[in-house]
Amino acid sequence: RNLDIAIDGDGFFAVTLPDGTVGYTRDGGFHTNAQGKLVTGSGNVLLPEITLPSDTLEIAIDPEGRVNVRTAGSPDTSTLLGQITLHRFVNPSGMLAVGANVMRPTEASGTPITNTPGTTGLGLLKQGFVERSNVQIVNELVNLIVAQRAYEVNSRAIQASDQMLSTATNIVR
Repeated sequence: RNLDIAIDGDGFFAVTLPDGTVGYTRDGGFHTNAQGKLVTGSGNVLLPEITLPSDTLEIAIDPEGRVNVRTAGSPDTSTLLGQITLHRFVNPSGMLAVGANVMRPTEASGTPITNTPGTTGLGLLKQGFVERSNVQIVNELVNLIVAQRAYEVNSRAIQASDQMLSTATNIVR
């Protein structure tokens, strides 16, 4: 979809949460709400706010985050609507997950470093893509079964060793 945006590299999108605070997400599956604003699947508004005109024919988002549209009112010209910014953290693993693919900064994560995509270590944007999970469920299930079988074998080996030691102790008596 044209409103799917993946981040190729480091960075988070900033969104306004229902309580008015700012959260951060890598969920780039955007939609438009009733007012034409770009929102996540959960309805959180992208920051800075970008509002698409109701007569939008085509939307183009370049790797540096510039949002251009062609409208029915002027189909031959492209109009710059805004700039998507990205945010990165010194320690992103220190962020607090609040649910629905949204995280909040903590003291451990540090304050956000905000800039345009492709600068200061931030990734570039890819329109028409969404980020995949980095977990392959089939591989993980196979690995879980292998680990369970190894545990069972080790458990039986320990039981057999205990029985042999018990037998050896009884023979000595």
